[in-house]
Amino acid sequence: MQNMLQRVRLTTLKKNVSLVLMLLFSSVFVQAGEHKSYELPNVKVIPIEDTQSNKRYELYIKLPEKYHENKDKNYPVIYFTDAVWHIELLSSATYFLMDGVILVGISWQKDIEKALIEEHGESISRARDYSISQSDKPERQKKYKFGQADKHLAFIRNDVINYVENNYRTTPENRSYFGFSAGGLFGAYILSSQPDTFKNYILGSPSLWRDTSKLAAYTEKHKALNANVLISRGSKEQDLGEHINEFVSLLEKKNDQSLLLNHIEIESAGHSDSFPMLGVRSVTWLSSLMNKEGE
Repeated sequence: MQNMLQRVRLTTLKKNVSLVLMLLFSSVFVQAGEHKSYELPNVKVIPIEDTQSNKRYELYIKLPEKYHENKDKNYPVIYFTDAVWHIELLSSATYFLMDGVILVGISWQKDIEKALIEEHGESISRARDYSISQSDKPERQKKYKFGQADKHLAFIRNDVINYVENNYRTTPENRSYFGFSAGGLFGAYILSSQPDTFKNYILGSPSLWRDTSKLAAYTEKHKALNANVLISRGSKEQDLGEHINEFVSLLEKKNDQSLLLNHIEIESAGHSDSFPMLGVRSVTWLSSLMNKEGE
């Protein structure tokens, strides 16, 4: 009888200990889970340096799900600016709408002056990197260093693209660019000045306020742009829309048979709220292009 009682007590003790341990680990898991940041699947963050200026950036690289299984297959690449803002939407849209594409997001400068970040946020380097023209106000120009799109493009051509194509299986003849707002302006600059950088250009609501004449001068230097271009704007972007229409007109007047130009207006949308709809429509457009090329 005494042995039986001891066995019962021992069994009860083991159950209690197990319950305590389970509750303890559950509590630790919940507490840790409350502070854990979610990471996008298959997205790697790669530090990269501009070899001309020594500025530091990051690449957000997402590979197709079966990239490591299909070792003989090469993939098209979509490069995009403002990586933090765009990676989630493009990741979802390409997952459902494109069969096999590499995403490469280019971050803002990571080692920029703390004072500028505190004043304007982490994206402040885009004012310098994506802009074509300098400010006519000396103090603003000295502080923000506008108009260095040419240097940022050199970084992308010499460092970013070389890194990606030397480390991943890509199709260099079918690179794509995605940019929105100031990123769209930067894309328009790339198309006009060095169009061979990409084959496909997606320019969402490009901020062309005072740069159309400069873009026209760049474009005139090229007989053939040899590119597929999608330009969008929200229907409520009346003032900016005039500049975008002007840029579209100068491209059309080239009568360039190597240029496939698609200009769309997103209904009932302003500047910011046109972005998510552009993301889906542009990836659909890009997928259609690539499917035709594969036929």
